[in-house]
Amino acid sequence: MHVPDGFIDVPVSVAAGVVAAGAVAVSLRGARRELDERTAPLAGLVAAFIFAVQMLNFPVAAGTSGHLLGGALAAILVGPFTGVLCISVVLLMQGILFADGGLTALGVNITVMGVVTTVVSYALFRGLVKVAPRTRRSVTVSSFVAALVSVPAAALVFTGIYAVGGTTDVPIGKVLTAMVGVHVLIGIGEAVITALTVGAVIAVRPDLVHGARGLSAPLKLRVGGELVDAAPATTPAAASPSSAALPVAARSSRPLLVTGLVTALVLAGFVSFYASANPDGLEKVAADHGIDKKTEEHASADSPLADYGVKDISDARLSGGLAGVIGVSATVVVGSGVFWAVRRRRSETAAPPSAGSAVGGSV
Repeated sequence: MHVPDGFIDVPVSVAAGVVAAGAVAVSLRGARRELDERTAPLAGLVAAFIFAVQMLNFPVAAGTSGHLLGGALAAILVGPFTGVLCISVVLLMQGILFADGGLTALGVNITVMGVVTTVVSYALFRGLVKVAPRTRRSVTVSSFVAALVSVPAAALVFTGIYAVGGTTDVPIGKVLTAMVGVHVLIGIGEAVITALTVGAVIAVRPDLVHGARGLSAPLKLRVGGELVDAAPATTPAAASPSSAALPVAARSSRPLLVTGLVTALVLAGFVSFYASANPDGLEKVAADHGIDKKTEEHASADSPLADYGVKDISDARLSGGLAGVIGVSATVVVGSGVFWAVRRRRSETAAPPSAGSAVGGSV
């Protein structure tokens, strides 16, 4: 659902940019409460994983394909504020390096694909989790439903933006029907990917899943022939910042982080070659209804990585695979840098005042 340049007029694009900038600013503050020593690296990995999976277009119907949007997945794994930042990083990397999604439409894309999907999915997810039994299975099922709903919700918001600022005269009723209809089907794929990923992470490290916090069953020990709850271990959140337990917790996350990064690299570098070549939902609707009549050439159309291929490499498999690996690597580096900076800012603001500052700095 990457909106290219030329679909939306300048005033509405600017307005969407303001909304997106405001959402990112709010998310930067909110992410300070969500990120800690364990989840900051995970957030960078989530951004890279979403980048990789977005390269895997899957067929839906009538010559149309779809791909993961990722808002629900990011929000459930690392929190809604951090989730908005994850999707924003992905969209920024795609727009600058790969000419995917217009640069003037970046605000529209962040608003639709980042803010709407994250807010809608997480609000629905939290509501479902509150009324469902507090089990790992309920988290997985709730993530499926939340992801499913988030995709047509994004399509609905895009249609509203197009109704206000569209550059072509197209009957909005037809656009709405087509957009929501095809994105309901795409939402099924989104839901499956989200539920499988959330379920896999919960199975090995439920403590790292933001949406599953507090749902882990206590460890049972057999004492005198009876099962009793083990004493809870001290977690990094409960320990002091200087606790020696923090490096242990950080190391214990490495297997998951390494596995996730390798998976993302394999998906982008190899599996992406077998992705559907059919146009995605927005591209199909735009072509069928004339929305794309005033599409503008991307400002990064001459990028060495434009269209997810490496310039001057003639072998399509090698070119696409290398581009995918570069994209995943760049996204994890940029994303991790952003989240570590946010985490560091949280540590600085939470640090107790020095003795000098406690007395107003006077001597």
